[in-house]
Amino acid sequence: MKVLIIEDEKTMAFEMEASLKKAFYLCDLAHSFKTGLEKLKLNQYDFILIDLSLPDGDGLDLLKEAKKHNADAAYIIITARTNLKDRITGLDLGADDYLPKPFYLLELQSRMQAIARRKFKIAEDLLSIGNFKVDIKKRQIKYELEEINLSRKEFDLLSYLLLHKNRVLTRVQLSEHIWGTFVNDDYDSNYIDAHIKNIRKKLNCHANTDWLETVRGVGYRVKN
Repeated sequence: MKVLIIEDEKTMAFEMEASLKKAFYLCDLAHSFKTGLEKLKLNQYDFILIDLSLPDGDGLDLLKEAKKHNADAAYIIITARTNLKDRITGLDLGADDYLPKPFYLLELQSRMQAIARRKFKIAEDLLSIGNFKVDIKKRQIKYELEEINLSRKEFDLLSYLLLHKNRVLTRVQLSEHIWGTFVNDDYDSNYIDAHIKNIRKKLNCHANTDWLETVRGVGYRVKN
């Protein structure tokens, strides 16, 4: 999933980025209110981590603006502030969680995983589609007891479609979330189609994949 870390303490921001990347998150960094707002307007994120004490503005004001541009994202406030009013205000504004500094990086990951389960209505890390079982945490896909070898990007693409089951995702959306870069509407999307083709080829050796649909002229959908 794609994460925006808005944190002015650069050492902490880099540590958070390194930790989340090891857990296969794609991360963007912003060290100020202004840069954070620019990235929010340009990209769509799954998670947005906001420090309240930014050098050029208040994180609570940024949270208000962020909700206008990334309404579907999950938000975690990260701050050294101990004021109960700030905490309540942040949650009232739509934050999903509030993590006081200092904190363990593993705790941050655990909270993000818990939010993702609620957001995508996942009771556990194991997803089922057709006759296939996908373990998000272990990054494995199996047909019965046989593991199927997907490349890292193929797995990322398939699992992202599964998490947004029954929703049509455009090639642009898939590119931004899987590769972590902003792309224009007129970019060459052949590599998305190539990955989908490879996924189907590998899975069709075991069972039918009619649930992985091509929406002509738009993108792809996993239909349950």
